[in-house]
Amino acid sequence: MSNRLATISLHIALLLPASAFGDGLVGRPLQPPDYRLAPRGIGDGVWLLEGANADFAVGNGCNIINTAFIDTGDGVVVVNTGPSRRYGEQQRVAIASVTKAPVRLVLNLNLHPDYFFGNQAYADATPAALAGTVAGAAREAGSYADNLYRLCGDWMAGTEPAPPAMTIEPGQLTIGRHRFELLHLQGHTGDDLVLIDHTARVMFAGGLVFRSRVPTTPHADIPRWLASLDVLERRMREDGLRLLVPSHGPALDRADAIAQTRNYLRWLDTRLRQAAREGRDLAEVIAMPVPAPYSEWAAMPAEYLRNVTHLYPAYEREALAP
Repeated sequence: MSNRLATISLHIALLLPASAFGDGLVGRPLQPPDYRLAPRGIGDGVWLLEGANADFAVGNGCNIINTAFIDTGDGVVVVNTGPSRRYGEQQRVAIASVTKAPVRLVLNLNLHPDYFFGNQAYADATPAALAGTVAGAAREAGSYADNLYRLCGDWMAGTEPAPPAMTIEPGQLTIGRHRFELLHLQGHTGDDLVLIDHTARVMFAGGLVFRSRVPTTPHADIPRWLASLDVLERRMREDGLRLLVPSHGPALDRADAIAQTRNYLRWLDTRLRQAAREGRDLAEVIAMPVPAPYSEWAAMPAEYLRNVTHLYPAYEREALAP
């Protein structure tokens, strides 16, 4: 075994729970990592698989995403496929524990890797996404894989990027007894797909909404993001929806995730704009204290540092423009 593989194996051994090591006896072979996906019913035929409210790490298998599946009575709709081939395979096992219906549609809500890296397990279902997501996932899949292998170690074994291959259009869609609506919004990425299950009255908001977690921003456009949040808030009210499931953060917490995300984005925009006007450099902005409640959210400080690094250069250019 190479030194690099030995180091990865050691880190896995230190960070995984004891139950991941067979029966825990010395000398027994290491068992494949287990995400322990436990489907939770949240509506008529709707099942949730909740990820950790955290940053990518070996300790959580880089499973920081909320995925879902819907047994429509005429096949299963899958919402996001997780960060690895192993996740996708275990997700299919979780689905089979609830229903014997075949998978009919797989949706990747945006181009970020934990939305589609489990697609290998769904080659028979041709995962679908908005056109911009299809193109963006294909463009960035290689660099995503490099990062996830570095961050997640053995959890990624056997994973090859499998970007969605089918383009889906926004609009109404009825499958079995469920009436769906696909919304095309923007802001978290250039193409954010939101799924509304009108039958179960549940909205899957994708990466547009975070709950008690610092939002990710590598493809963010804050003004468009804020406008999309207004749309989601209006649709929740006008359509009488009872539940919003974000892709990141506690899925069923009572906290208003739309308001949390909006308030954070407004605060971040104000901070970066003011800092740029004051001529502060990147290091100075990074050193500025973060107030509550944001300082208490999951993925602090790492995600906030990425926010500043991603976004601040544009604010500096704007401040320096004649």
